[in-house]
Amino acid sequence: MARLSEAKVGQKLKIVSIEGASSVKQRLKEMGLTKGVVLEVVKVAPLGDPIDVLVKDYHLSIRKKEAELVEVEVVS
Repeated sequence: MARLSEAKVGQKLKIVSIEGASSVKQRLKEMGLTKGVVLEVVKVAPLGDPIDVLVKDYHLSIRKKEAELVEVEVVS
């Protein structure tokens, strides 16, 4: 499995799991990042931080540190 932090622009990914402290998991969940959700990587900043993704028809910027906690599988 891969991490969201390793994703390339244009990839569609499905969230497999989210690791980390419960407070971090809760914050990501509130932003719409839950197990089974499909997202698309829209932009990755030059140094890899932040990562912009499209989730449920809205854009979200995620810090690389948080993206490292999200395990994903490539959909397309």
